[in-house]
Amino acid sequence: MARILVIAEHDGSSINPSTAKTLGCARDLDGAEIDVAVFAADASALAPEAAALEGVAKVLCVTDAVHAQPLAATVAPQVVELAEAYDYVFGPSTTFGKDLMPRVAALLGVNQVSDIMSVDGPRSFKRPIYAGNAIVSVSVPEGSKVVATVRTASYRAVGTGGTAAIEDVTPAAELPTHTRFVGIKTGASDRPDLQTAATVVSGGRALASAENFELIFKLADTIGAGVGASRAAVDAGYVPNEMQVGQTGKIIAPDLYIAIGISGAIQHLTGIKDAGTIVAINKDEEAPIFEVADIGLVGDLFAVVPELTQALS
Repeated sequence: MARILVIAEHDGSSINPSTAKTLGCARDLDGAEIDVAVFAADASALAPEAAALEGVAKVLCVTDAVHAQPLAATVAPQVVELAEAYDYVFGPSTTFGKDLMPRVAALLGVNQVSDIMSVDGPRSFKRPIYAGNAIVSVSVPEGSKVVATVRTASYRAVGTGGTAAIEDVTPAAELPTHTRFVGIKTGASDRPDLQTAATVVSGGRALASAENFELIFKLADTIGAGVGASRAAVDAGYVPNEMQVGQTGKIIAPDLYIAIGISGAIQHLTGIKDAGTIVAINKDEEAPIFEVADIGLVGDLFAVVPELTQALS
């Protein structure tokens, strides 16, 4: 039996879809018995949501005012205490997981496995390296806990319908005081979240200005899509960096990805390698994006995109 603890990511009111995808990875382990830990100031809404996810045996609620804005520095020592009863500790490979899980691994004195994209065996996993150009197999030594982040773009979210037990726990770990929450700034948008949207429309440097990016926004709004951008577009100041897709941005796996005016540098392709259908629009027929696109259209985006938007309206 493989006892697995999954650390839930949430926004205080709902469980992030990355948690359900992490469970998808955990369920690939033979004999998996999976518990989910929820760290929150108020878990009354979060715990039932986590308990309903398929494959969950038990939900551990760690309720404390300090978790009103969960910080890796305060959550990690408590995860370590809970981890004593488990063989595996998994978190999503999101900003949250990438901040938390290395701290957990360091406190446990083990090496972390990053970005698991498939399970080969009880202690063997595959993960991408070199910006996704190569896939490496890694193994965790016997007798060592497996602490890992899961590449959520590589997994489908588990369904709902579970009836896991919910248990309140109070770790005795001493919480550090050197880190405190000051504030959070984020761009407000009514569009679907980039990392969970089923359809994403992204623009590149070829848009040439922030004003021209309205073409991308109009198309996205017409089809109810999330909006992304290449690093070149972000670096040029056309859009904020939270919209960046790629190796140094967000790794996404939408059912449909529409790349407009994006050449297709390997760093960008790393972020969309698990997308379902890729559509590329670019006036350069030699652009690398066409090598991975399922559907390609060679044309001037300033003529094609308005026409496409009108046709889809």
